[in-house]
Amino acid sequence: MSDVKLLDNKQVARGKRTDLVDIAKVIRLLRFAIRDLPDPSVTLVGKKFKSPFLVLISCLLSLRTRDETTLGACERLFARADTVQGMLKIPIIEIQKLIYPVGFYKTKAVRIHDICGDLIHRFGARVPDDLEMLLTLKGVGRKTANLVLTEGFGKPGICVDTHVHRISNRLGYITTGTPEETEFALRKKLPPKYWIEFNALLVTWGQNVCKPISPLCSVCPVNGICKRVNVGVNR
Repeated sequence: MSDVKLLDNKQVARGKRTDLVDIAKVIRLLRFAIRDLPDPSVTLVGKKFKSPFLVLISCLLSLRTRDETTLGACERLFARADTVQGMLKIPIIEIQKLIYPVGFYKTKAVRIHDICGDLIHRFGARVPDDLEMLLTLKGVGRKTANLVLTEGFGKPGICVDTHVHRISNRLGYITTGTPEETEFALRKKLPPKYWIEFNALLVTWGQNVCKPISPLCSVCPVNGICKRVNVGVNR
């Protein structure tokens, strides 16, 4: 391991040098680097099932849960029901058993029922493909809504989780304090052609290389571009 000096350039801290980051080059390099790494759980669900509804449910299950646990829960639950109407017919106690041990599985089972009922009564059992409409569903925040748009519908959206927030700032591409600020900063700065893939790229990279603590900078193909903002120790 080696110690990396914290960037103390005041201009970097204020975001003055963020335009120096070649985000197009970063994305090209990461596309190649992750080619043999597993996709995030929600991305895998989107590719396998081609269903905005199942992407929505997988998003809910993935909150505070590891990918491997999320995928197992999705497989068990979707084998039992893969439509809004079918899901609503499953008793909540059975959903709890099917999705265990995802985080907050009891709360999530109730939430799944609530959302299915809402989709039937307000949207004709269809998942809306509009960000503002998705946000009216109980328990659906901006991260989930944007992920449903990108992975469920293939529509532009910027889903910001902890990895996207951390890496976007670590690169020096933006300077923000919260995931919500990061979403709106990226909406202004990130070229729209990259919006759909940005989450999956950075989540995969964040899970495997650009970790929260002691990132693997020595094997990172973008280490010559990254500003390493707030990076202390790296490997």
